[in-house]
Amino acid sequence: MSEAVARREWVDLEPYLHPAPLVIVISGPSGAGKDVTINRLRQLGHAFHFVVTATTRPPRPTEVHGRDYLFVSRCEFERMIVAGELLEHALVYGEHKGIPKSQVREALASGYDVVLRVDVQGAARLRELMPGAVFIFLTAPSKEELIERLRSRKTETEEAFRARVATAQREMQEICHFDYVVINRDGELDCTVERIMAIITAEKSRAVPRKVEL
Repeated sequence: MSEAVARREWVDLEPYLHPAPLVIVISGPSGAGKDVTINRLRQLGHAFHFVVTATTRPPRPTEVHGRDYLFVSRCEFERMIVAGELLEHALVYGEHKGIPKSQVREALASGYDVVLRVDVQGAARLRELMPGAVFIFLTAPSKEELIERLRSRKTETEEAFRARVATAQREMQEICHFDYVVINRDGELDCTVERIMAIITAEKSRAVPRKVEL
């Protein structure tokens, strides 16, 4: 063995033995199943911190404040913007949505992976703010199935329904800007979750780890 080789230091394996926490952004069009997928991740006990989005829209019948969303008034949402409490925010279908910055920072500081659920518009903004995050595009297997999921909600007027379909069509054009695409098929929710967990496992084995700074 040459003297030069002998002097080389052993590669530090600490980043691979104890990977830094990830920020996983799950996005996609309305009807893709973002909420049900994240809830299933929770039910199966995967260790991550789910950032609860603040919104001014009223809750749906099965939604719980603080678990699914932070349901706030427009006045409170505007206060959060002025105070700089939101990582990003946007107007979506006439209602405001935003991600509380403190939740992300506290979770990362505690060593937990962070899962963010945002629309495609929000994902574009987060890509600028956190290029080191993992971006997953979740969608139905076909346009027809996506439309049927939206129609089956029966929570909106026909005009609002058509607006969502038109928006979903535009959002599908952004698929190439994401790191991964996961097809969420009806009746195969656990398979969808397994694919997402496989992505997270692979990301934690990267030779050059991702890094997110806020």
